[in-house]
Amino acid sequence: MNVYETDELLSQYLDFHFGDSYFGVGNYPAHCARICQELMMGRDKAKALDLGCAVGRTALELGRVFESVEGVDLSRRFVDAANTMRKDGAIDFFRRDEGDLGRRVTVSLADLDLSRAADKVAFSTGDACQLSENHTGYDLIFAGNLIDRLQDPGAFLRDIHRRLTDTGTLVISSPYTLLEEFTPRANWIGGFERGGQPRTVLEGMREILSHHFEEIQEPQDVPFVIRETRRKFQHTVAELTAWRRRQ
Repeated sequence: MNVYETDELLSQYLDFHFGDSYFGVGNYPAHCARICQELMMGRDKAKALDLGCAVGRTALELGRVFESVEGVDLSRRFVDAANTMRKDGAIDFFRRDEGDLGRRVTVSLADLDLSRAADKVAFSTGDACQLSENHTGYDLIFAGNLIDRLQDPGAFLRDIHRRLTDTGTLVISSPYTLLEEFTPRANWIGGFERGGQPRTVLEGMREILSHHFEEIQEPQDVPFVIRETRRKFQHTVAELTAWRRRQ
C-alpha cells in the first residue's frame, strides 16, 4: 500500500498544513511560501507551480501574491483533500491522541485568511518527473520535500529549467531522507562516497543545476514538526535552496 494514500497520513498532513504548531516551530508550508514570496519581490508573479504540494497549504499561501498557482502531487488522496479545502473553504480530520482515542478537528481557509487566495489555485494529480507539455512558463517553481521522494531526481533536475520562464526561480526544500523504496540507490545524486570523498545531495544538485541556474542565496535550515499522536512527533530540519534560471 502507498503510505501517502492512507487515512492516517492524510490526517497527519492536514494537521501539518492547517493545524496547530508545536514546540515553538512555525508552520512549515507557510514558512516556505513566505521565503518564496520574499525571493520574488520586484519580479513577475504571473504563474507559480508547487510540486509535491501534498494537501495544499504552500500553494494557497502563494496565491496571496501570484495571479495563478498550480499544485501537483502524486497522491490522489492529498489532491482530493486540497480541492475540498479550496472549494468548500474547510475540511475536517481525525487528530489521534492514542490508539483509537482522539477527536475530529475542522480547519478553515477563513481562519487563515486564505479564502481569496483559493480562487487563484488549482490542484491536480501528477508525477513531477512526467509533467505534461502544458506545465511551462512558470515564474516560480517550489519543490517541497520532493527531491528525496523521486524515482529519478537527476532527471527531474536536468529537465526543470524547461518549465520556467527565462529568468524563473526554483526553490527546493528537503531533509534529504534517502530511501531506496522511493529512489533506487543507482539514482541517488548524493548521500554516498565518491572517490573516498563524501558527496552530499546538495553537491549533486549544484552539479546538475549549474548548467542552467545560479544559486541566489545560501542554503537555509527550515525545521518542521509533524504530529503523529499526542505523545509522538517527528521533528525534522529541511534545507532550502534557491536558484534562478540563467538566460
